[in-house]
Amino acid sequence: MAIGKADSAAARSPERAARWFRNRFRNRSFRRRDAGGRTAWTRGRADAVLSVLVALLLLCPSLVPDTVGNPGSLIENFLPWLGAPILPLLTLAAVRRSATAVLAALAAAVVWTATFGPSLLPRSPGKHDLTVVQHNVSDVNKDPAATARTLMDADPDLVALQELTGQALPAYEKAFRSRFPHHVVVGTVGLWSRYPLTQTGRADIRPEAVTGDWNRGLRAVVRVGPERDIAVYVAHLPSVRIRPAAGFDTRWRDESAGLLGEKLAREKSATVILAGDLNGTTRDRGLAPLTSQLASADEELEFSWPTVFPVARIDQVMARGAAVVDVRTLPETGSDHLPVVARIRLGDDLEGRRS
Repeated sequence: MAIGKADSAAARSPERAARWFRNRFRNRSFRRRDAGGRTAWTRGRADAVLSVLVALLLLCPSLVPDTVGNPGSLIENFLPWLGAPILPLLTLAAVRRSATAVLAALAAAVVWTATFGPSLLPRSPGKHDLTVVQHNVSDVNKDPAATARTLMDADPDLVALQELTGQALPAYEKAFRSRFPHHVVVGTVGLWSRYPLTQTGRADIRPEAVTGDWNRGLRAVVRVGPERDIAVYVAHLPSVRIRPAAGFDTRWRDESAGLLGEKLAREKSATVILAGDLNGTTRDRGLAPLTSQLASADEELEFSWPTVFPVARIDQVMARGAAVVDVRTLPETGSDHLPVVARIRLGDDLEGRRS
């Protein structure tokens, strides 16, 4: 095999080799001009700007104001999907041989991976004290008994349900009776528990403009151990809508979240758990009255809605005075939501910790 002079020099001297490759790369790639006179550094600037915009939105979605149409809240609910254009942008940058666009797309990919990549890693819930299942069972669910069996397969200690109807309630009560001797139902929300419930009652989160029989919040005290009580809230916040005139309409939901946030602020229990269909992700600024007081696990890619093609986790289990160490979705039921199961660590003073 014949070896050229440059190759021979590279073999003889690492310094010469580095200089040879550097000059070759610069001269033949980055400095080559296309028909328009542009180099690899000046081509694809529009693509680079798009990638930088994606990276900025991933890092700081709060830069988008919630003015007309609430675009900020809308982006925050679907933030992981901002990663969708990164691969096409990177491919386009490579095809166009644009160094600027390639670097910008790679930067956006790094930001997305740092933000959401941990949710893709294998994980174990580790030691925990409570298992909580949260599910909007749907008021048109045709098989409540099968839904109840799916939820019980997760071996929960607490089950929080929304959209209970008078017709379906007996089926849930029958299916849960042997496993959960304690339960409370207020309006269309309910809580089933292995542990005794006390001080049960309605949590009024109805927006001012809503009339009629609208009860979608409850509070109960759960005795999980000797002299160990925790406050549990179950809530179903109003739905959000995308309307031509109003954009992303979250007014009722935000008002309801504010009312619930006021109750949480007054709550005297040292440990509080909230389970519910909040119609928003934990990044949504409209849920700040709740997320500023409670925390959840970081598994943001465990999407729960809609069942046919989940795009966001709007079903939440959050806590204060305890740690939500794991959140996962369960198999689909007859609902348009996927059930969510959360493992919670309460504290070192609770015996019988599960693993």
